[in-house]
Amino acid sequence: MSEALNALSLRIREDMKTAMKAKAKEKLGVIRLILAGIKQREVDERIELDDVQVLKVLDKMVKQRRDSIEAFDKANRDDLSVIEQAEILIIQEYLPQQLSDGEIDQLIDGAVSETGAQGMKDMGKVMGILRPQLQGRADMGAVSQKIKAKLV
Repeated sequence: MSEALNALSLRIREDMKTAMKAKAKEKLGVIRLILAGIKQREVDERIELDDVQVLKVLDKMVKQRRDSIEAFDKANRDDLSVIEQAEILIIQEYLPQQLSDGEIDQLIDGAVSETGAQGMKDMGKVMGILRPQLQGRADMGAVSQKIKAKLV
């Protein structure tokens, strides 16, 4: 594997150095988790991740934390929920600007008309068009719910 890194990985590594110098333990811990996730995927798949693939790793990390927050909230473990929320904020620093509900609705409408989707059987086609456009820019679970509501 070559050491030529993509822009996002370089930025994350630089931020790690900055966090170390600033003794920002929480941020440093999350950045190390991000880098470990990237490295794990690179080792598992024997590839070097590009920016799009790094975004997928970050997206997955945010989703895992959202799921954890939901579980912690149900268990009345606000102390753990707060930690996960703080981690999401740090991870989101590396994700593109989140889209508004209006922008997401426009993209969904466009994908539905482009595919000619008639019902739930066409959901995969719509998601196939939207996923690259929304990766890292929207909660795909929420997008999926919006699509289901439109296709029913």
